[in-house]
Order: sequence, then C-alpha cells, then structure tokens
Amino acid sequence: MMSFFYTYQSLFDHILVNSMLAMSQYVVLRAGVFSLGSAGFAALGAYCTAILITAAGWPPVAAVAAGALLGTAAGALLALPLARLRGVFQAVATLAFVQIVLSATENWESLTHGALGINDIPHVAGTGTLFVIVVVLVLVLVAMGRFSLGRAMDVIREDETVAVSLGIHVPRYQRFAFILSGALAGLAGGLHATSSYAITPNDYGFGLLVAALAMVVLGGRTTVWGALVGAVVLVSLPELFRVFAAYRNVVQGVLLMVVIIYLPRGVADTFIATMRDRRLRRAAARALAETSTPPEPPSIPKPGLPVSGNQAGVRP
Repeated sequence: MMSFFYTYQSLFDHILVNSMLAMSQYVVLRAGVFSLGSAGFAALGAYCTAILITAAGWPPVAAVAAGALLGTAAGALLALPLARLRGVFQAVATLAFVQIVLSATENWESLTHGALGINDIPHVAGTGTLFVIVVVLVLVLVAMGRFSLGRAMDVIREDETVAVSLGIHVPRYQRFAFILSGALAGLAGGLHATSSYAITPNDYGFGLLVAALAMVVLGGRTTVWGALVGAVVLVSLPELFRVFAAYRNVVQGVLLMVVIIYLPRGVADTFIATMRDRRLRRAAARALAETSTPPEPPSIPKPGLPVSGNQAGVRP
C-alpha cells in the first residue's frame, strides 16, 4: 500500500490542487455567473507565493496566505464591473482578464523571469497538508449550501427573475461568488507553487482554463461533489490511458461530449439525484402501505363461551 502511495504521490497532489481549482469554478457557476477567471486567479496566487518565498524570503505559510489574499482582491476588483454583465459577456471579460495576467507573467521578466518561470521553490505542501485543506474547504462549501446563502445562489442560477421577485439582491451574491472564487483559486495557485518546485506561465494558460471548466461540467455544477469527481476523473485520465497519451485531449473531448449528451447534470449530480429519487419513492411507498393497511377482522368468540345477545346478532 505504501509503495502504491509513493508511486502515485505526485498524481494525488495534482488531484488535490485541481480539486481546489474546480471548487473555484463551481462557486461562480452555482451563482449563475459564467466566469472563466479561475486560471488567472491561480496564476496570481502562484506567482505571488513563489516570488515572496524565493525573492523576499517569506515563510511559505505567509506566502501562500498572501497569494490567496491577492486572488481574493483580484476577485473583488473584477466583481465590480462583471456583476453587471451576463452570459457570454462575462465569459469574454474573464477570458480577457486571464490573458492580461498571462501577458504580465510572460513579459515582466525582472519579476517573473518570463517564459522560464520561477524555479527552486521549496516543496512544503505535502499530500497530507493538501488533503486536510481540501477536506476543510469541502466542509465549508457544504455548510454554505445548507444555509440561505447557498439557497439564494441556487435560485439565481435557475432563474434571476424569480430571484429578484423573492427579494434576492442578485449582484451582491454574484460579487460574493467572484470574491470566493478568487480566494479559492489563489489558494490553489499558491499550494501548486509550493508542491511542484517550479512554475511557468504555460501552467496557467488556456489548457488550465478549459480543464477547470471541464471538471465542473463533467462532475456536476450543483454540488461540491461534482467538482471533486470531475477533478479526480480528468486528472487521473492521462494515467489510466497512458497508452493513448498522444490522444489525451481527444479522449477528454469525447468523454465530455458523452457526459453532456447522456448525463447533462454531470456524473456526481446525476448519481446524487438518482439516489435521492429512490429514497423519496421508498418513503412514499412506505407511507402508502401504512395508510392503506386493511382493517382488522371482527373477533369471533371461542367455542364453549356464552354468547351475549349483541354478539349473536339479537337485538336487545
């Protein structure tokens, strides 16, 4: 068992980091926001963490916290104009934000070392640390979904007109979703920098942007479990299909097409909905069986006992 763990330890770390990135994408999609900015937030968090550790000598914990705060601040600034946009306009605007961040990381050579990236980053975020952080984030997001905040986001995602008629302030919740998405992605970027020894601008390019969106589409966008399942499947896929390594993108594309056509809710969300429906049907069947129980038959007197006039059918 230990040999298996050490063999695939880097794969486990990659899955955990991408799970946080998928959670960042899940938060905005749950609030009805079509944002593609998670890759840009992750790049800000990663480069902030790496620069503070290698150039400024900051402790890794403080550097990762600073990266998460930078992602949060970027999400807050981006939320101000983007909360007024809808649909494809949000996607284009966030895509432009990612392109701006990537251009800065490639051309600001005095700070980011350009296309060569930043090397010799201490490996301080181990598998155990990443696992604990992911568990804490999952618990926080699950708890958020059980309160009014999560319910309001669900209503906004389904129909903004209905949300407004219920008195829900849609821009406020969408701004919060942007800020939380930036914090999660910034944290994911900082932990990626401290678990991979080196980072380059290509790590946070168009491929990561598509992967973050694909994880949520594959797993499901209405529960946090969808983000986790999508991250596990898409990150593990190259390892499972190592023989088809040259056609990895083709396999991922075909898998997404199959899921979108036959499981439009996503793998995890479809499974959860199916199990919920089964429980409801069983509960309804039990309730129907209890209400339709036949009445007990009338008692028949035992032989040899005196029969009263009423029991014998004689009117008194």
